[in-house]
Amino acid sequence: MRGRVLAVDYGGKRTGLAISDPMRIVASPLEAIVSTKLEETISKIASIVTEKDAKVVLVGMPYLPNGNEGEQCARVRLFLRALQEQLPDSVQTEEIDERFSSHEARRLLKETGKKRKDLKEFVDSTAAVVILREFIAK
Repeated sequence: MRGRVLAVDYGGKRTGLAISDPMRIVASPLEAIVSTKLEETISKIASIVTEKDAKVVLVGMPYLPNGNEGEQCARVRLFLRALQEQLPDSVQTEEIDERFSSHEARRLLKETGKKRKDLKEFVDSTAAVVILREFIAK
């Protein structure tokens, strides 16, 4: 299948985003959405889906290390249901295990040589890139 994929690393305060190219080869970070308001976050994501002509929205599910679902998974599922209501019917949504994406994002960002405090604003969208790369590789 072709068409852009938008990866979402949902967080209560900051939501990381990454987008693929139409051929689903490259994953590029987008600016994170900084908001504690669910409606605002969903509205911005829906706008990006339209603007970028995304065909799939990939949402990271924060399973516990043992693979079980915890409290955070329940929050993400509520977010996903609300998001689905705002997306066109032609846009698919998929879940993906994102247990270690933030850890991998921090590791990748440390390799850039920047100071830890300077990396905070990039972690969420880099985690979305990690999620998207995993999806693309399938």
